[in-house]
Amino acid sequence: MCGRYAVGHDPAALAEEFAAADRTAGAVGADFNVTPTKTVPIVVQRGAERSVRPVRWGLVPTWAKELGSGPPMINARAESITVKPAFADSARRRRCLMPATGWYEWRPGDRRRQPYLCTRESGTSLAMAAVFSAWWAPNSTDQPLVTCAVVTTDAVGELAGIHHRMPLVLSEHRWADWLDPQRTEIADLLEPEREVLGELAIHPVSTEVNSMRNNHPDLLERVEPLPEPAEQAALFES
Repeated sequence: MCGRYAVGHDPAALAEEFAAADRTAGAVGADFNVTPTKTVPIVVQRGAERSVRPVRWGLVPTWAKELGSGPPMINARAESITVKPAFADSARRRRCLMPATGWYEWRPGDRRRQPYLCTRESGTSLAMAAVFSAWWAPNSTDQPLVTCAVVTTDAVGELAGIHHRMPLVLSEHRWADWLDPQRTEIADLLEPEREVLGELAIHPVSTEVNSMRNNHPDLLERVEPLPEPAEQAALFES
């Protein structure tokens, strides 16, 4: 995680959920199969205004010489985010939230490619901790490209049975501190919250998720998982 997720609410609904202004200008909408490099909504705080804005998923550091020189940096490990050069400056000054209905996960080594959705049972959006960056093309006078990355941490409990990493999901009482650009020390905000973990649930969803061409609300629905090959089932039981 996190390589695929879903945003089931449009920007107006997200703005209401996060007590923010909608500044997306129609650039994003509900998306049930978000893939890297897509335009996604984030929540940022600048001055007195909290707003929902569109950015590209896959952080490009400010010092990058060009785009596309490597795989998109969609995730930032909580354990190293404050020291890793690609993320350290953003961790200090440019933090945001990435709203999500849930994220998709696959068990490593599962030849069925059976996807699972981790979501909140109440249906309210998850606030995934994230960082963003603004990149200017060399010698360009155009607007910068704003990009983001999800902060991830060790998975726990039932989630760890699917994948060893998960997004850092923040409860509402941590939003203001995480979004505050004047706050530069964030070590205490990088620990998973027990109350949030207790709200999460995971269930199998359609293998349609495996293709980025599929994008509709039914992708969120629980399904019966594909049967495991006999030798694979024995491996997981051992």
